Parts: sequence; structure tokens; C-alpha cells
Amino acid sequence: MNLDMIVKLVMRRLLGKAVNAGVDAGLGALSGRKSRGAGRGRHQEAAAETPAEAEARSERERIRAIRQARRAKRDQ
Repeated sequence: MNLDMIVKLVMRRLLGKAVNAGVDAGLGALSGRKSRGAGRGRHQEAAAETPAEAEARSERERIRAIRQARRAKRDQ
């Protein structure tokens, strides 16, 4: 393969991904559903966290810390 063919293949794939992302975003905007990147702004959601959600999150963090400590102890 020469360089021209490789460039065409790469550009076709990148352009296809960009078009698909644009179509998905347009359909999402028209249908009113959240976009894929909606979960990235978690700092805004933290203020609206209910006490039950905060407790569940802290429990998950506690379990995660216990597991990390076990792994660190095992790997020594």
C-alpha cells in the first residue's frame, strides 16, 4: 500500500466516526434524551445528592479502600 491509500483509509474512518457522532448528537437533541457526555459534569450533581445516595457512595468508597488495602498487602 502506498501512503495515499493509507491516508484515505484513515480519513474515511475518522470522517465516518465524526459523522456518526454528529448524527447521534442530533437525534439525541431531538428526542430529548441525555447525551453520552452527560455524566462528566459530576461536580454539579454532587450538590443535589440525597442523604441515601451519599451514604451509598461512602459505603462503596469504604469497600474500595478495603479492597485496595488487601491488594497492597498481598502484592508486598
